[in-house]
Amino acid sequence: MKKTLISIALGLVISTHFATAQPNSQPATPANPKAPLLVTEFRPQPQQIQAANMTAEFLTRFHYKATPLDDEMSAKTFDRYLKSLDPDHVFFLQSDIDVFNSARTRLDDAILNQDLSVPFAMFNLYQKRFKERLTYARELLDSEFDFTVNEGYKYQREKEPWPKDEVAMRELWRQRVKNDWLRLKIAGKEKEAIRTTLSKRYETTMTRMNKLKSEDVFQLFMNSYAMSVEPHTNYLGPKAAEDFDIAMRLSMSGIGATLQDRDEMATIRELVPGSPAALSGKLKVGDRIVGVGQGANAPTVDVMGWRLDDVVALIRGQKDTSVTLDVLPADAGPDGKHVTVVLVRNKITLEQQAAKKSIMEVKSGDATRRIGVIALPTFYQDFDARRRGDKDFKSATRDVARLLGELKKEKVDSVLIDLRDNGGGSLNEAVELTSLFIGKGPVVQQKNAQGRVHVERDGAGVIAWDGPMGVLINRGSASASEIFAAAIQDYGRGLIIGENSFGKGTVQTVISLDQMARSDKPQYGDLKMTVAQFFRVNGGTTQLRGVTPDIAYPSFVDADTYGESAYENALPWVQIKPADYQTVGNLKDVQGMLQVRHEMRISKDKEFQFIKEDIAEYKQQKEKKEISLNEAERRAERDAREKKIKEREAYRASLDCKEKSSEKCLKAKSKLNNNQDDGLQGNERSLAAELAEEKANKEAKDVFLLEAANILSDEIELIKTNKKIAAEVMPKLAGKTKEAQ
Repeated sequence: MKKTLISIALGLVISTHFATAQPNSQPATPANPKAPLLVTEFRPQPQQIQAANMTAEFLTRFHYKATPLDDEMSAKTFDRYLKSLDPDHVFFLQSDIDVFNSARTRLDDAILNQDLSVPFAMFNLYQKRFKERLTYARELLDSEFDFTVNEGYKYQREKEPWPKDEVAMRELWRQRVKNDWLRLKIAGKEKEAIRTTLSKRYETTMTRMNKLKSEDVFQLFMNSYAMSVEPHTNYLGPKAAEDFDIAMRLSMSGIGATLQDRDEMATIRELVPGSPAALSGKLKVGDRIVGVGQGANAPTVDVMGWRLDDVVALIRGQKDTSVTLDVLPADAGPDGKHVTVVLVRNKITLEQQAAKKSIMEVKSGDATRRIGVIALPTFYQDFDARRRGDKDFKSATRDVARLLGELKKEKVDSVLIDLRDNGGGSLNEAVELTSLFIGKGPVVQQKNAQGRVHVERDGAGVIAWDGPMGVLINRGSASASEIFAAAIQDYGRGLIIGENSFGKGTVQTVISLDQMARSDKPQYGDLKMTVAQFFRVNGGTTQLRGVTPDIAYPSFVDADTYGESAYENALPWVQIKPADYQTVGNLKDVQGMLQVRHEMRISKDKEFQFIKEDIAEYKQQKEKKEISLNEAERRAERDAREKKIKEREAYRASLDCKEKSSEKCLKAKSKLNNNQDDGLQGNERSLAAELAEEKANKEAKDVFLLEAANILSDEIELIKTNKKIAAEVMPKLAGKTKEAQ
C-alpha cells in the first residue's frame, strides 16, 4: 500500500549518521570559556550528494508544483537556509551575510554539480559564530549589570538587521544576557545561583551544538530546498525516516521507556505500561542509563554524553533479543552504585498517541446528558502490516469504531470527536473514519498535477454511530483532520466547534530514496513530497482558508503567524466541481439557536472572560517587540501579572473548596502559593517538578471541551423537544446503525 499522507509539516528528528571532521580537530569544550575555540568542520558525504540529486529529480519532475532547480529556486533556498540558521539575526554579522550573498544563486549548482561544499561552508561559519556568541555570553556572567537604567531589549528580531560589526554584536548579547539575569533575579535567585544557572544553560546550549553531525547539516539544507518548493515537502534523513514510520504505525521494538537528556545522561521519563521495562520492576522514572550492551549480560558501551537518539538506537532492536543496561538509579549520586538490568525487547505500542474515550456528564435542568468524547491525536495506520494482510494492523478507524461500540453500550446521548492539535496522518484513515458516521458516500476529492480528479470513498461504509455528534477543532487541526471535519460539515452530519483549522489542503506521499538507489541499508533517507491537492465534496478546499467552525471560540492565533496562510509559498485557494453526494441532515436552524445559547453561557463564564482578557493582552504584547531591562519596571509588570493569576486561582479555589475536605480543594490552595515564575527554562527544573507540572496541566479544567459538551447537550435538548428540528438534523441516518466490525 502506498504511504499516502496528509500531515502537517512534521518536526524532523535529528539524524545520527555520517559525521566527519577535519583531521586532528576536536569538539570545543565549553567548560573553559576563555580557551581557544575548536570547531568541527563538517563535510558532505557521498551518499548525501546522491540523495540531493535524487531529491532534485523528484521535485523538478513529479511534484504537484514541479519547479525547476534554477537561480530563482537557489535564491529562495538561500533565504530559507539562512533563516533556519539564524532566524533572529543574533549570530551572523552583516559582513558574513555579504560574503554569503555570492552564493545566493549558486545553491542550485551545488546540488546539480554534486558539490555541496557551499552550504556546508555556510553552516561551518554559523557553528563558529554560535560558539563565539555563547562563549562571550559566559564571559559576561562575571560582569555587574545596572538594572536601574532605562533600556530595552528587542527580543523579536526577525526583521531587524544583522549587527554591523563585532561591537554591535557584543552590545546585543550584553542585552540578551542581562535579560536572562534579570528574569532570575526577579524570581528571587541570588547572584551566585544566577551565575551558576546561566553558566550551565549556555554550556548546555554549546554542548548540543557539539553533538551535531554531518547528517544534521545536510537535512537542514535539503529541507530549505524542499520547503522552498512547497511548505509540506520535506527531506527525511535515515533516522528521521525511521522515527516517522514509528509515529505512523504507533509501534516499535524496544524496552518501552521514554528517555530524556538530563545532565548529559539518558534519563527515564516514562515507562510504557506492560512493556519489558515496566514489567521488570527494576527500572523507575528518574533512573539514568549510562551504558548499553547487545545481548544478555553483554559488555556495555559507555553512553554518557551521547546524543539521545544515538542511545535510543542502541536500545532499540529486534523483538525477542536481549539488551543489557548499565543504570545509575534515580536516588544515587554521580558516584553512586550502578545496577545492571537485562531486558528482552518486545513490540511496544505507543498508546499515548492512540484514540481514547471518556464520558462527560452535563446537567441541564433536571436532565443529565452523557457526552461521549473520543480524543484522536493523529490519523495513524501501520502501512506495512496492512500491506502484509495482518488482520490486526494498527488503525485509527478500527480503534475509534471499537470505542464507539463501547460508548453505545454505555448509552451516551451524543459523541464528540476531539481533533485539537491533530496534524493529520493517513488519507485512508481520514476517509474510513468519516464513513463510520456517513456511510458509503464520497468523502474527499483529489486532484493530481495533471488535473485529474479522483473521488475517495470507503467501499464498506458501515455506519458505527448514527446519533448526534460534533467535532472539536483548533488551529492545530490540519489535513486529515480537515478532511474529516469538512465532510461532516458538508453532509450536515454534525456540528463543527472551536477555532478555524490550519488550512492545509495537500496530499503527500513518502518516497524511499534507499529503494530508488537499491540500497540494502538505510543511508539516503526519504522524501515526503506533495503529489495532489484535496477538495471537499462541495467542491471547495480547505487550502489556506481551513474549515470554519459552525460555532467559533475566541482564539490567540493570528492567521499571519500560524497556519497555511503564514507560508509565503503556499498553494492558492481554488474550487472544482462538487462530488455527487447527498446531505444526511440540515443543522442550519439548530445552529442559530445553539449559537445564542453558547453566547449567553460564555458571557457568564469567568473562564471564558479570562481567555478573552489573555487574548487582548497577548495581542498588545505582540506589538511591543521589546522588553524593559529596568528592574523596577519589570517587577511592576511581574507583580501585576501574578496578582491577576492569584485572583484567578483564588476564584477557582473558592469553587473547588465548597467541600472543604476534598482533595481538589487542597490542590487548589496549594496552587495559590506556588504560581510565581521561577525564571527557569526547560529541563532546568527537576524531573519530578517537570512531571508534576505536566500532570497539573492535564488535570486543569478544559473549558473548551466542557463548552463543546454543553453545546451538544443543548442540541440534544432541542432535538427531544422540537419535532421539526429532530426531523431536520438526521433524517437519513435513522435505523441504519450497525455494529462496527
